[in-house]
Amino acid sequence: MNPLENLIRETIAESGPISLETYMTLALAHPVHGYYASKMPLGESGDFITAPEISQMFGELIGLWCVGVWRAVGEPRPLLLAELGPGRGSLMADALRAARIAPDFLGAIDLNLVETSEALAARQRVSLQESRVVARWHKTAEELPSGPAIIVANEYFDCLPVRHFVHGPEGWHERLVGLDGEGRLCFGLAPEAEPGLAAPGEAGQVIEVGLAGAHLMARLAARIAAEGGALLVIDYGYDTPGRGETLQAVKRHRFADPLRDPGEADLTAHVDFCGLVRAARAAGARTHGPVPQGEWLARLGIHERAAKLRCYAGERQRAAIDSALLRLAGNGAVDFGGDMARLFKVLAVTAPGFAAPPGFETPAA
Repeated sequence: MNPLENLIRETIAESGPISLETYMTLALAHPVHGYYASKMPLGESGDFITAPEISQMFGELIGLWCVGVWRAVGEPRPLLLAELGPGRGSLMADALRAARIAPDFLGAIDLNLVETSEALAARQRVSLQESRVVARWHKTAEELPSGPAIIVANEYFDCLPVRHFVHGPEGWHERLVGLDGEGRLCFGLAPEAEPGLAAPGEAGQVIEVGLAGAHLMARLAARIAAEGGALLVIDYGYDTPGRGETLQAVKRHRFADPLRDPGEADLTAHVDFCGLVRAARAAGARTHGPVPQGEWLARLGIHERAAKLRCYAGERQRAAIDSALLRLAGNGAVDFGGDMARLFKVLAVTAPGFAAPPGFETPAA
């Protein structure tokens, strides 16, 4: 039993079962024993790999996207350029390198990164050294300075906690984390049905609710609507309403038991893009998308960028470029099922009246 599991067991023994949302918050964000406080999760030696770790093309295109949006909103100075959960800093490093074609943009930005992990923040500092752009770090998005902003959130919303409600004879009961007869962590249900959920359902059916993600989106969208700029969200998730549970634990690139060794595995859930769109619009902002990541990257020119890189690459490097391109953007002709090109979605949030940002234009008929 690790220290965090012991702490959670003691809490449950003293005060009763806790919500899945509370459990996820402790497992991921406990200041001492939480996953992001004590692990280096990214890369081949970590638990998962994100798009910026696959190829430089991903971050480069986002950098050029930021330049285009900055020009479209009137080139404000200063411009808050922020990333939520920057990982190793690869995305931002690649973005800033690509943005060198626009020195006026680099001269206008105030770079801010939101990161709870000291280990990852240290890695980000190393990654960003070459850019020579001064950055500031914050623990939460609420700490970001005010003003016009371009905010990037790549694989950030999937890490926010969710709640589960399971349908039974008396209605929807919240799924809780408690202790079994031997004192081990286990799932159970609240004895009373949730009064705010009256939708019909089948026995055992699950509704997954991402209130934390919706609340964060509402705050960020309200900021964008009032102060200008754009929010870019890239994550795996669904863009049509549905039911079912998507909670998963990943450890060393393999699925794991979410209740085993809390703080040792990454816990995520598919992002409800329908809920994010509703929250953003309710906050007064305009939404664009979501669109599949592969389609969005293709519109930004990833295939052309890959072709240019291949011209200067050796045989082994060309194979790596082709592999990364297929993984990030697909080829548009084959259904890869759960690949990043289709499963990952891209959503932009802007102020009302703002034209579609790059990659979100309606294709010609």
